[in-house]
Amino acid sequence: MMKKLIIFVSVIVVLVVGAFFFLQNVNINRLGTDNYYVQIKGKGEKFESKANNGEKFVHYEYTLPGFNEDGIEKVFTFTSSKQLREEAYLNLFVKDEEVKSYKEVKLGDISSSAQEKLK
Repeated sequence: MMKKLIIFVSVIVVLVVGAFFFLQNVNINRLGTDNYYVQIKGKGEKFESKANNGEKFVHYEYTLPGFNEDGIEKVFTFTSSKQLREEAYLNLFVKDEEVKSYKEVKLGDISSSAQEKLK
């Protein structure tokens, strides 16, 4: 009986620790998405809004052509809570034509087909 209890508690601890690491290290918005690559051109369009409590929010909207691994182009509009670095390369995570997330990447991380289109 005691042996079964120890095994049960051990399994629960492993599951909880595994779930914790998964949630800390995996961006759920990126699961099941397509990858497109863009280069930031321009400063983005600045938008300001206020919450009901008077707190100000600023975001920047970008509309840029993106290219997948095969060099196929689509135009995407997405927002950022900060102004993005001019000339930076981004990996867009796209699902159902909507940008779910993005991260900055180096040119060398991008497929050669997409690189050709970005130059």
